[in-house]
Amino acid sequence: MQKATRTLPIVFVGVADPVGAGLVDSLARPGGNTTGFMEFEYSFSGKWLEPLKEVVPRLMRAGVLRDAGNPAGIAQFGAIRATALSLGLDVTPINVQGASEIERSIATFARSANGGLVVTPSASVSVHRALIIALAARHRLPAVYAFRSDISGGGLISFGPDLVDQFGRGAGYVDRILKGAKPADLPVQAPTKYELVINLKTAKALGLTVPDNLLARADGVIE
Repeated sequence: MQKATRTLPIVFVGVADPVGAGLVDSLARPGGNTTGFMEFEYSFSGKWLEPLKEVVPRLMRAGVLRDAGNPAGIAQFGAIRATALSLGLDVTPINVQGASEIERSIATFARSANGGLVVTPSASVSVHRALIIALAARHRLPAVYAFRSDISGGGLISFGPDLVDQFGRGAGYVDRILKGAKPADLPVQAPTKYELVINLKTAKALGLTVPDNLLARADGVIE
């Protein structure tokens, strides 16, 4: 879209690293015709391990599915590894480049006990979402995802931004631009609303009991 125009305003939603991707000059001062809303800040990525560890106290290892070719995936892994150290967990990157590699890598990771998966969001992960959820079930690996839609599809836990809220805020930026505001003056914003969703049916299939205090914090429960 930016190649097509440098004057028509563009508002994005759900971009992981708008500065690193070259969409804006800075978060505070985008500087061009483009602004919008980040998927989340990198520091948030470490929080994915916390609910997973609550559901699986015996968890000792986490395989982190990521797109190694995406700069955001590398930064997310760094934040996850920092949190893993504080929780006494070992983390292993699992690169997402194709269906056969995903199947092989998850099968290899599952050979050792007390493991779980952190499925970081990316276009590559979205393409193979159904396969990843199916493999987690097949190998009895508890997994945490970023979005509610992953849990509706059979995932165990999701913790991430409320995408409906983000699109609503994006519409607010469009409204301001139509009333005369310039994208260059509208700062790129991080999410303000996050949601925790738990699939009890999947937990039961994995032989897991979700703690009452985690259920009480959940924004959505699938039974």
